[in-house]
Amino acid sequence: MTAYVMAHVHATNFGPEIVDYLRNVDATMQPFGGRFVVHGGPVDAVEGDLSGDLIIIEFPDLDAARGWYNSPAYLEIRHLRTGNTTADTIIFDGLPDGYQARSVLDHLPAGA
Repeated sequence: MTAYVMAHVHATNFGPEIVDYLRNVDATMQPFGGRFVVHGGPVDAVEGDLSGDLIIIEFPDLDAARGWYNSPAYLEIRHLRTGNTTADTIIFDGLPDGYQARSVLDHLPAGA
């Protein structure tokens, strides 16, 4: 099942370290089948208040996403990002094809 790494970036110090990170991050994802599906840019917060940038990277599965995040190649450059950004970053599974919102009702406690 497809998995994702998502970062909500609140602030970035755009200096030489971030430039170095951006020049090298794509190569670290390739062995794990990762690709950017969202990489910053404006968002339309239709509900609530979302400021900053949203980054979403897609991987074939959760093992690939975790494998990339903890890989020696990514660990070598990760500090360039974490030392120059303030962000919340999560890794999570996607949903199977055909999933419908009402499916969650099957998992509610009796009487809910």
